[in-house]
Amino acid sequence: MPTSSRDQPRPSGNEPHQARRVAESFGADAERYDRTRPHYPDALVERIVAASPGRDVVDVADVVDVLDILDVGCGTGIEARQFQAAGCRVLGVEPDPRMARFARRRGTDVEVATFEDWDPAGREFDAVVAGTAWHWVDPVAGAAKAARVLRPGGLLAPFHHVFQYPPEILDVLGAAYRQAAPDMPVNLDPLRQALDAYQALFTKIADGIRRSGGFGEPEQWRFDWERTYTRDQWLDQLPTHGGLTLLPPDGLAAVLASIGTAIDAMGGSLTMSYATVAVVASRTGAVGSQGEFAVR
Repeated sequence: MPTSSRDQPRPSGNEPHQARRVAESFGADAERYDRTRPHYPDALVERIVAASPGRDVVDVADVVDVLDILDVGCGTGIEARQFQAAGCRVLGVEPDPRMARFARRRGTDVEVATFEDWDPAGREFDAVVAGTAWHWVDPVAGAAKAARVLRPGGLLAPFHHVFQYPPEILDVLGAAYRQAAPDMPVNLDPLRQALDAYQALFTKIADGIRRSGGFGEPEQWRFDWERTYTRDQWLDQLPTHGGLTLLPPDGLAAVLASIGTAIDAMGGSLTMSYATVAVVASRTGAVGSQGEFAVR
């Protein structure tokens, strides 16, 4: 999608976390969002769980290792449910009450707030995660807050899907946007070299973690995978992308019609190549006299 979408945050020179109209637009059709958005690789979930400290909880005669996960910008709870399935206890923080209501109906505890304004009320966690959402968080303030709520050794692990359109779709997509929304700034260039464009985002996340003063050196984990969509499956997902959530119905219909025609010309399906990349750091800093982590 264009760089204004949830999936393709602007790669440089902008502050997506200040674009609250886009950040809080995804709940317009929460059911579609949850139905169509891809899940995260199981290997990513497993690696975060394995790298988090956990704590021993005595339950009758058994001692079990229970991970407390804070999911920032949890949306409809897609990744939250994956961590729950892995045996974790998950609390979501989500600014859009429509998304939060959906996530609660699917079994995730959610509190409505931006992460910067959220009150942890003394609670601590083994990992703070964010699934394709950390670009809506101030990179320094968000990392500093994560450090304050993490147990020693706890993991901060925001991760993003990076996807690459088939080249034959990109020109059609650009033309459709220009026709449907001539006043909407659209830059499709990052999609032609998606990972290179996203590296600016990953660098910004890592720099924010470093500046927070509460973590060891960040590292990147990358998981490559593919998914083939039928025409109808991809057109069902497209309206959940940020650039399209703001279009009027007639403009949205025009974009979908153009993309549908292009997919038909490709045989009725398209294969998206994904790289899911996490920027990961362990909490090591010391709390200062005011209960704050120093920001350098």
